[in-house]
Amino acid sequence: MFSKDRWNEILEALNANRFRTLLTAFGVFWGILILVLLLALTNGLKNGVSADFGDFATNSMFMWSQGTSMSYKGLPKGRYFNFKLEDVDVLREKYPQLKYISPRNQLGGYNGANNVTYKEKTGAYSVYGDYPEFIKQQPQDITSGRYISYSDIEEKRKICVIGEDVVKGLYDKGEEPLNTYIKINGVNFLVVGTFKDPKSSGDAEESANTIFVPFTTFSQAFNRADNVGWMAITAHDGTSITSIKEQVFTTMREQRSIHPDDKRAIGHFDLAEEFGRVMGLFSILTFVGYFVGSLVLLSGVIGISNIMLIVVKERTKEIGVRRALGATPWEIKSQILQESLVLTIISGMAGIAVAAGFIWVMNSILDQVGKVDNFANPSVNITVIFIALAILIISGLLAGFIPATRAIQMKPIDALRIE
Repeated sequence: MFSKDRWNEILEALNANRFRTLLTAFGVFWGILILVLLLALTNGLKNGVSADFGDFATNSMFMWSQGTSMSYKGLPKGRYFNFKLEDVDVLREKYPQLKYISPRNQLGGYNGANNVTYKEKTGAYSVYGDYPEFIKQQPQDITSGRYISYSDIEEKRKICVIGEDVVKGLYDKGEEPLNTYIKINGVNFLVVGTFKDPKSSGDAEESANTIFVPFTTFSQAFNRADNVGWMAITAHDGTSITSIKEQVFTTMREQRSIHPDDKRAIGHFDLAEEFGRVMGLFSILTFVGYFVGSLVLLSGVIGISNIMLIVVKERTKEIGVRRALGATPWEIKSQILQESLVLTIISGMAGIAVAAGFIWVMNSILDQVGKVDNFANPSVNITVIFIALAILIISGLLAGFIPATRAIQMKPIDALRIE
């Protein structure tokens, strides 16, 4: 089909008017360039926003208690209540589709009053009482030592794991924090580990100013009894936390004697729903990228189709001679289609190559300036390249279809008469 003679014919046709060929090819070149760059930029935004979620288990939600809005069983409206540790056991027993249920308590805050002391240095930090599985829900990079263990929980050990900014604030440069004691609200805790947040933005600063202690130790040291401030709940991968959260709320209302219709009493933040909403937005942006890029590409394809119509008109006599010498309609049609296809693919591949160069430059700049909020690693995967190639092939065939049909509709005798 692509014999040497056919290639020579195609190249001769394209070289007959180089300036016209370049202008025609530019439309396809520009269209595919815009398509690939739009998809790369969308992917860069997606990567940046996804990085803000960090490695947090996205199939999760947070749940906390608020004031009631309805009276119930003799209890007044506006009553404040606390979750209890027994509620955690009830949820684990009743909902096996829940992977992790982490009760949590908090003391102070890194923007609050000074609550932590080491030697003569003091600082204000967030202190959390947690269970060991919380690090699986919100991963932290343990830089030295270890994290909380269940033996710490059972024995109520006064140990803690401190963030990198706590180390910088309380310890001298080069001083080893492990196996030293810090005072949290006057209570001594042994430092058994240090960590840093894997995220580079968002809540990373707050996390670096955080101290983790065993939940049971926290409750005993700071008189929280069996109260639970809030819970971090993660469902198994096969179950969406969004689909079962209302059932969880119903169970908690029963546990805490809250009116079944009281929607205000239990507050929550559905991370899975939020993450799904953000990913849905990027799906729309990806569609817009394909749509806009395809429209720009379509204008180039129309340009190629128009030029091929002109080429067919210019070569009318040649087509008549070939038909008179026995060329079949398919041979004439295939030549026109092949010329259109070659021009489209060459210009399109040039667009993909230039787009790849732009993407490389963007990533090089990002490497030099450092991490940028909500934008990281603009790129496209190999699937996009295959899709672009498929678009190019279909576009090339469409661009040549009308001219090719026009060429075979002419009768040989009529074509030979045209001067």
